[in-house]
Amino acid sequence: MANTLKFGNGEWYGKKDTILAYNDENSNYKPLPFDFSRASKATVINKDGLIEEVGSGQPRIDYKDNTKGAMLLEPSRTNLFTYSEDFSQSDWTKQAVEISLNTIIGLDGTLSASVLARSTGILQSLRMNMSLGIGNIYTISCWAKADVDRYISLGLTYSAGNYAGTQFDLQDGTILRTASSGTGYNAYSPSIKEFDNGWYRVSVTLQTGVADSYPCFVSSNQIWGSGAFNKTEVGGGINGIYIYGAQLEQGSYPTSYIPTSGSAVTRLADACNNGANEQVINSSEGVLYAEIAALVDDGTTRTIALNSDTNNRIQLYFDTTLNALSLFYKAQGITQFYFYETLSDATDFNKIAFKWKANDFALWVNGIETDTVSNGVTPTNLGSLDFKMFNDSNPFYGNVKDVKLYNTALTDQELIALTS
Repeated sequence: MANTLKFGNGEWYGKKDTILAYNDENSNYKPLPFDFSRASKATVINKDGLIEEVGSGQPRIDYKDNTKGAMLLEPSRTNLFTYSEDFSQSDWTKQAVEISLNTIIGLDGTLSASVLARSTGILQSLRMNMSLGIGNIYTISCWAKADVDRYISLGLTYSAGNYAGTQFDLQDGTILRTASSGTGYNAYSPSIKEFDNGWYRVSVTLQTGVADSYPCFVSSNQIWGSGAFNKTEVGGGINGIYIYGAQLEQGSYPTSYIPTSGSAVTRLADACNNGANEQVINSSEGVLYAEIAALVDDGTTRTIALNSDTNNRIQLYFDTTLNALSLFYKAQGITQFYFYETLSDATDFNKIAFKWKANDFALWVNGIETDTVSNGVTPTNLGSLDFKMFNDSNPFYGNVKDVKLYNTALTDQELIALTS
């Protein structure tokens, strides 16, 4: 097998504005740089399982549940919570709850996590009062850990009896109940993901029902009953749950943590493009392989492509349909074919390979040949390898564990081994 480009698979080499693939054909190591850009700082989960901040233009290799790491590419998002860790600030309204700052080690490895404890009063909550508009989609998230209390609720509320939110169990790591009340309020897509040392990242995506909605967090030692967003419980103001890294972003899923300390902060989009060159791309035959995972199955198109121009291109992409994977192939100005497959879960890592050779084309997914075409022409002058389409649209947002490029068409046995 003539593997002319290797990218990732545990071998990551990056610096500001660049991340490297390489070609070690004939035991002669040659770096193959991709252009990388992100005009802001960002965070990532490092090898120790901690949140680490990296500088502007620095590629992010994420190690959450992944010892080899994966390049993380995300769209631009803004954390609208003005204080993501300092819950003592007046921006946060404490309704019958108390906050104890810097009580235990947070997800950044420092003494930065706080206790959210129930106090005496009704409708206990930690909230930020803000105008979010009507009918907009927001995602609320934080890291939380059980203490004396074991449950946390995340949601929106604007008056007693009008709410939307989800309650989570921080001991069992489960979603307990999602409920809503009030015109236009909807709560959906709750998520709980386990981290080290008893921490979970919990999130819920909601649609606002009124302009003045209050994103809030509730500590509890009771499971919700029917029609209750939060309960009035006896509390001593000492023990509750631990909380860290509050985030409110406009969008349908949570993205990586964006720290704030006095104002909203925007993390700009990642972009990785213009990799490979004519020395490693063989237009007449080859294989493009990728082990990738979507951030979420959100109905958008996210593309990895060998681009030339509108007349010659190979595009591998997550489609707009649920868990859909597509392959678009155009050569010498003529669209040759589409391949379309339904994945069991697009957010899991899937191993995908596309082989092209005159009258011999095939798509392999997770060890299975899913589509073939036995006629067709090959492209001319394939250009760069990009995480986007040729016209700069539909950038790839997701996790990239491994990408390989071969300058010969592989055998079936080689493709089985590669994608299994």
